[in-house]
Amino acid sequence: MFEFSVFPRVSIRGVSMPVSVDLDGLDGLSRSERIAVLRRRISGAAGPAAAAPAAPVTSAATAPVLEPVPTAAQRPTRPVLPVPSALSELLPEGGLARGSVVAVSGAGSLLTGILASVTASGRHAAVIGMPRLGLLAAAEMGAQLHRLALVPDPGSDPVEVAAVLLDGIDLVVLGLGGSAVPPSRARAVVARARAKGATLVVTDGRWDGAELTLSARVDGYDGPGSGDRRGRGRVRAVRLGVEVQGRAIRPRTGRLVVASAGEGVEWTTARESGPTMTALSS
Repeated sequence: MFEFSVFPRVSIRGVSMPVSVDLDGLDGLSRSERIAVLRRRISGAAGPAAAAPAAPVTSAATAPVLEPVPTAAQRPTRPVLPVPSALSELLPEGGLARGSVVAVSGAGSLLTGILASVTASGRHAAVIGMPRLGLLAAAEMGAQLHRLALVPDPGSDPVEVAAVLLDGIDLVVLGLGGSAVPPSRARAVVARARAKGATLVVTDGRWDGAELTLSARVDGYDGPGSGDRRGRGRVRAVRLGVEVQGRAIRPRTGRLVVASAGEGVEWTTARESGPTMTALSS
């Protein structure tokens, strides 16, 4: 039996401990019964706000600043989940298409930024098999952690856990722990994601047939001083090199900056005339 946790509402200054949700007794239930039990237990642990996937937020008072605003060329033909606005410029539909599978690799800021955008928009996300997920970083990027469910230890079959959660969660992130998923199994899960209108993000493993592949690397940073002050002070910004590949698009690359802004973090597109960034040594 795997452990399922839901983090309640937190502040950046003091992250609360997770609330454990007991999943004993699910083995003998049908898929529909398991889904119903999951929804009830998520609701009981995280409060009414997490009872079911939320509809897109339209209120100006609650709309997240990270919601992408696609250009005419990027206007989606399918419903999408939001991503940081700077990243949306690189994606063919301005966000992560519902019903698709996306592979993400490299710098963890990319994944935490996506989780922040999705949960800040009023939608729900689940993360499977990633016990070291940077929750504080996600919160600083605007994530609403009470809308984030965690399965740090999914047991022997994390793919099955992901398949179940696709029935009731907007975004499911699956950490594969370096393993490869057989193509036949991957196709079955892709079909479920498409049928349910959920988005699956896979990382740290091999998954054939992903619609998009996003990779990020740290290209430099702005922070600790140079000369006598080299290595002192705080990192104020990180420059990411991002590459997007897909079956139906030409590869796209861009440079994004993740920088501190007040008590939070903002994403921008790197400009040649922007502040000097210190290159990381190889």
